[in-house]
Amino acid sequence: MLNPTFKLKLDKVVSGLLVILMALMVFNVTWQVLSRYVVQNPSSFTDELSRYMLIWLGMLGAAYVAGQNQHIAIDLLPNRLIGKSKMKLMILINVIVLFFAFSVMVMGGINLVYITFILGQKSATMQIPLAYIYTILPISGLLVIYYQVFQISNHYRLYNS
Repeated sequence: MLNPTFKLKLDKVVSGLLVILMALMVFNVTWQVLSRYVVQNPSSFTDELSRYMLIWLGMLGAAYVAGQNQHIAIDLLPNRLIGKSKMKLMILINVIVLFFAFSVMVMGGINLVYITFILGQKSATMQIPLAYIYTILPISGLLVIYYQVFQISNHYRLYNS
């Protein structure tokens, strides 16, 4: 079984990053509005920065929600099953999510980061390499994988008890 203490610490780190990202995003958008309408000199980087922060916020948020087992789900079938049948279904669902996270988020994300790094693509205004922005895909994929393995181990432990 995986260590629940580590998961709690990881949850705190991820949720802390989400709070910081959200606060920075609010500050960034507030500055964008103030510079545009009050100072009459719009900031050139705030729009792009808020888009990239939203990408990071969405991907990290999705990983965190998967770790809390609070993601959107159609629970018609799990609600009708009980006992070992329900546990088998839950394990199957977790394995499918794990496979998706590995194949699309981790492998696809690594491929995207690699391609944008090799091509030297940079953001239009801030001139940040887009590979840095896209690194959140494999990172959040690895988080989802960890959380799914944790859920599977808990289901398996309950299934065998």
